Amino acid sequence: MAAEPLTASVHIEAPPEVVFEYFTSPEAIVRWMGDYALLAPTPGGAFEVDINGVPVRGRYLEVDPPRRLLISWGHAGSDRLPPGASTVEVRLTAAGGGTHVEIEHRDLPADLRAAFGRGWQHFIARLAIAAPGGDPGPDPFAS
Repeated sequence: MAAEPLTASVHIEAPPEVVFEYFTSPEAIVRWMGDYALLAPTPGGAFEVDINGVPVRGRYLEVDPPRRLLISWGHAGSDRLPPGASTVEVRLTAAGGGTHVEIEHRDLPADLRAAFGRGWQHFIARLAIAAPGGDPGPDPFAS
């Protein structure tokens, strides 16, 4: 049974147009999340990111630059959360000279919710450093 949607948010000192690229450009996404990415940010296009050895596989379902993305999400080879089993909605709103980022991860199995909650908090904190041009450094989750 799927749990309630998981949500995470952060304010980033960069405009939505810049932050949007961190969800659609392979070079940008690996600065804050993952070590490999193959992205085709059009509806139906591939969303493939390897995050610390976990092969996340999905598709871009909706792409509305620079405001919103809807991405299917799962893990290649997983019976618990196979590719496309869950969805991640990313909403970007201009606010205070920067961007308010809201992430809602839906259709997660209830027993995975806590781990994903920790993961999203960890990664959006790294995004808040990377998107304005900072270096979040090596991912401590990688070790």
